[in-house]
Amino acid sequence: MVEEWIAAVKKDSDPGELGMILIHNGIVRATSKEGQTVGGMYLTYNKEKLDALTDEFGKREGILTVRAWINEGHLTVGDDIMYVLVAGRFRKHVLPALEELVARIKQEVVSEEEYS
Repeated sequence: MVEEWIAAVKKDSDPGELGMILIHNGIVRATSKEGQTVGGMYLTYNKEKLDALTDEFGKREGILTVRAWINEGHLTVGDDIMYVLVAGRFRKHVLPALEELVARIKQEVVSEEEYS
């Protein structure tokens, strides 16, 4: 999926504008943030909120493309949680956009329950 996204962004973008593509790949860890053992998680998300966020970030200065995919359901350690792609002209636009977008997806879009 990620390779296809990158190829599509390169193909569809103006080469004079595209200077950076960043990808975030969230993965289920074996331990929680508090250091406790985790066997997996159950994850759901709100598609409308995700679409609204990707639209919002796609309109930011210096951003050309934003894509996101979230793995819904029962996930085990090592499974992919999400992929997020932000492409744009310069680092000063792309890096902070990716960081903020991932944080907002975690805060506003996904609902997760860890289990051992």
